[in-house]
Amino acid sequence: MSAMNRDEACIELPGAAVVALSGGMDSTSLLLHLLARGTRVFGLSFDYGQRHRVEIERLQANIRLLTERGHPLSWQLIDLTDLGGLLDSALTKTEQPMPLGHYAEASMRVTVVPNRNAIFGAILYGHALTLAERRRERISIGLGVHAGDHAIYPDCRPEFYQRLWAAFQVGNWGSEQIELYLPYLNSDKYEILLDAHDSCRLLGLDFTTVFRNTWTSYLPDDGGRAHGLTGSDVERILAFHKLGVPDPIDYQAPWDQVVKAAQSLAQNQNKPMAEGS
Repeated sequence: MSAMNRDEACIELPGAAVVALSGGMDSTSLLLHLLARGTRVFGLSFDYGQRHRVEIERLQANIRLLTERGHPLSWQLIDLTDLGGLLDSALTKTEQPMPLGHYAEASMRVTVVPNRNAIFGAILYGHALTLAERRRERISIGLGVHAGDHAIYPDCRPEFYQRLWAAFQVGNWGSEQIELYLPYLNSDKYEILLDAHDSCRLLGLDFTTVFRNTWTSYLPDDGGRAHGLTGSDVERILAFHKLGVPDPIDYQAPWDQVVKAAQSLAQNQNKPMAEGS
C-alpha cells in the first residue's frame, strides 16, 4: 500500500473537526489554522501520565484566551493516566533518563510511547463517529503530525495513518462520514509556525501571547522552564530562530545561548547526548 500523499491527507477544509490538542506548538497551530478558517472545533486532550503534563495547563490557558477573544471551542480532557504504568517510555517514566540532543534515532527511540497514536486515534475516531451521527454532518479528524516526526515515531508516518484509518473504516458503520485532515504532514516546524503566525493575524490574536501558552520540552524544571536540549526543544528553538522571533516561553538559559546550543546539537545530530552530560 502506497504512502498517503498530500491530497489524501489534506482534503477540503472541514466544516467541523475533532482535533487532538496536546498543548504543543503543532496542535496549537492546527487549532488556530482551523478556527481562523471558520471550522467548528471539538478538541480532545489526553492525560497519559506524561512527564511534561504542563502542556495541558498551557493549553487550558490558550482555550481561555481564545474564548475571551470570541473564538470558543468544545474541549474535553480524557484521563488515561493508567497508561503511564502500562507503557514504558522516557515520556512517562521519571526514573528513565531523558535523552538530550537532536532527534537522532538511536537516542530518541526511548521517547516513543508504544502504540500511543493508535490509542488516541481510536478515541478520536469514535468521538467523530458519534458527532457525525448526532449532528448529521461530515466530521474531520485533525492532527498536527508533521514531517519532522516521521523518522523517530512510527505512529506519525503517513502509511501508519493510512492503514489505521482503513481498519477503522472496516470496523465501523458510518465511516463514510469521517475524513482525515493532516495539513502539516509534509511541513517542518518553521512552516507550521508561519501558518500559525498567519492564523493569529486572521483571528486578531498576538502570536507571542498565544505561543507563550504552549509547551514542547520533554523535560521541564520545577520552575516551569524548558530544558532547551531535548529533541523536542531543539526543533522548536530552531523554528523560532528561523522565523526571527525569540521563543516566548522561559528556558533555563538566555535565548542566545539556547539558540547556539540547539544549532550545535543539530550539526552534531549523529552524536546524541545523555541526560546530565
